[in-house]
Amino acid sequence: MKKINQLIFLFAVTFMAISCKKAFLDKAPSVNLSEDRVFSDPVLAVQYANNAYNFLIQDYARFNTHRAITGQFSDEAVSGNTEIAVRTITQGTYHDHTGFSNDIVDVYTRSYAGIRIANVMLSKIDGVNWPAVNSPRNRVEGEMHFIRAFLYFELIKRFGGVVLIDERLEANGVNDFPRNTYQECVDFILKDLDAADGLLPLNYSTTLNVDNGRATIGSSKALRSRLLLYAASKLNNDANDLNKWKLAADAAKAVMDLNEYSLQATYADILNVPTSTEYIMTKIRGPRSNTDNIFYDFALPPSAGGITGQLNPTQNHVDLYEMSTTGRPITDAASGYNPAAPYTNRDPRLAANILYNDVFWQGRRLEMWSQVNPTTGARTFGRDYNGTINYTATRYYSRKMWPEVYGVNKTGTALLNYIYFRYAEILLNYAEAQNEFSGPDASILIALNLIRARAGMPALQTTNPAGAGYVPENRDDFRKRIRNERAVELAFEDSRWYDIQRWKAGPEIVAQPMFGMDVIKNTNGSFTYNKVLLPIGLQKTFLDYMHRYPIPRSEFFKSQGKLIQNPGWE
Repeated sequence: MKKINQLIFLFAVTFMAISCKKAFLDKAPSVNLSEDRVFSDPVLAVQYANNAYNFLIQDYARFNTHRAITGQFSDEAVSGNTEIAVRTITQGTYHDHTGFSNDIVDVYTRSYAGIRIANVMLSKIDGVNWPAVNSPRNRVEGEMHFIRAFLYFELIKRFGGVVLIDERLEANGVNDFPRNTYQECVDFILKDLDAADGLLPLNYSTTLNVDNGRATIGSSKALRSRLLLYAASKLNNDANDLNKWKLAADAAKAVMDLNEYSLQATYADILNVPTSTEYIMTKIRGPRSNTDNIFYDFALPPSAGGITGQLNPTQNHVDLYEMSTTGRPITDAASGYNPAAPYTNRDPRLAANILYNDVFWQGRRLEMWSQVNPTTGARTFGRDYNGTINYTATRYYSRKMWPEVYGVNKTGTALLNYIYFRYAEILLNYAEAQNEFSGPDASILIALNLIRARAGMPALQTTNPAGAGYVPENRDDFRKRIRNERAVELAFEDSRWYDIQRWKAGPEIVAQPMFGMDVIKNTNGSFTYNKVLLPIGLQKTFLDYMHRYPIPRSEFFKSQGKLIQNPGWE
C-alpha cells in the first residue's frame, strides 16, 4: 500500500484553498500554517476538518474526468465513444485501469487522503481551545467519524476488505499494512457511525444549510442502512445469513422512524431543486455553463451544442419501465404493451429519465430516426442522429443528466445535484431487506407504493391476479419487482452498477446482449420501431470475479507483498 504518510499535513491545509463557494467550505486565510497554529485556533481547526468533505465523491460523470458514468458499464447505458476509458469499461479490463482510474485509483487514494484528515482531526480535537458557548466541537467530531465511515464504505463496496487505519501515522513509521477482512471493516464503520449518531444534529439552521452537504443524524443513519444492505447482499453474505437482512431492514426503518424526510411531490426534477423534503444529504451543484464537461462533452448531442452525447441509455434499461395502465412489466402478456407504440402508457419515470424519438424537448421534437428514399435508396437522418454511434448508439439520451435549459444558444440555470442519500432509496432499502428476511408483507407494499404513487404508477398488490400492479405473493417474485423498482427509481444516480455487483448479478445482467432501438420514419410521417442488437463493440464483458475491483496496481506494488490482490485480478 502507498505510504499514507506521504499525504503530509501541509497538503491537507493547502486543500483548504480549494474554492467551493459553500458556507462551511470557505477557504482558509493562509495555507502556510504550522500544525500547532491550525489546532490552536478553533476557526482554523474547523476549516481543516471541513476539507475532509472534499474527498467525498461529488459528481456523476467522473471516471475519466468527464467521459464515463456508472450507467455506461452497467446495463443502463453504452457509449459510442471509442476512447480508452470506454473500451476499458466495456471490455472489463479494469486491471489495466488506464482511463478508468477515477473509480479505482482515484477513489482509493482520495479516500485514504480524506481518512487521514479525519484521523488527524480526531487526534487533535481535545487540544483545540473550543469556545465555551456554541462550541462546534461535538459536530466536528461527529463529522469526522461520519466522513471516515463514508470513505471506508466507498472503499469496501469496490474492493472488499481494505486496510483499516484509525490513528495518525507518523512520517517515519511503518505504514504498509495487510488488508482487514470485509466484516472487520463493516464493524469499524458501524462503530464510527454509532459515534456520529451521538454527536451530529438532526438538522441545521439556514445559516449552515444542510442542503449544502453537511452530515446529520439522518445521513449517518442512511449510510448505516446502505452499509448493512450491502453487507447482507450475496457478494458479502454468500451463506444468506438472515440476521444480516434483519439488521439492514432495521437500519432503514430507523431512518423512516425519524419522521424527518418524505418523498417530494415530483420526480422529474429530483436532481434539480435546491432543497427537498426527500434530500437526506446532497452536494448541491450550482448552475453550470453550457461548456461544463458533464453537458458539453457528455450528455448533450451535437444537435444541442454538445460533442457526441456519450451517455446513451440501452433498450435493456428502457424495457424495465412498466405500463402505467396496468402496472405490469412489458414482458407480461396482460400488460397492454404495444411494440409499435413503445413509449405510450409507460411508467412516467421513463419520460423523466429518458429522451426518445419524437418527444418534445427544447421547443421541438427530437429526431432519432433514419429514412430511406424509396426511389433513390438514399438514406437521410433526423437532427439528433446521423447514422453513426457517435451521436447516439441506441437512439436514446439521458434526460436525467440533461436539464432542458442546456443546449444551443441556451444559458444554463438548472441545478444538477449529486445526491448522496434521498428518502426513496431508504424505502427501497427497507423493502429489499425486509423481503429477504421475512418474505413479502404489508410493510413492503407500503414502502414500494409510496414511491409508485409519487411516480403515477398503480399500486402493487397481491390479492387480485387480474388487477393492475399484481405481483405473486412469494419472495422471488417480490425480489424481481423490488430490484426493478430500484433500477427505475434510481436510474443514472450512481446506484445500478454497485447494486449489480452486490447482487453478484453481473454475468446475468451486464454480460447479456445489449440492445438499442432502430427508428424508421415512414413516408407518411409515422415511425416504425424495431429493437436491434447493438454492434459487437458495444457488447459488454462481465465475469464473476469482476464483482470486486482490483486493488490499484500502484498500491499493490508498493506494499512489499502486504496487500493481497482480489481473486481474478492477479
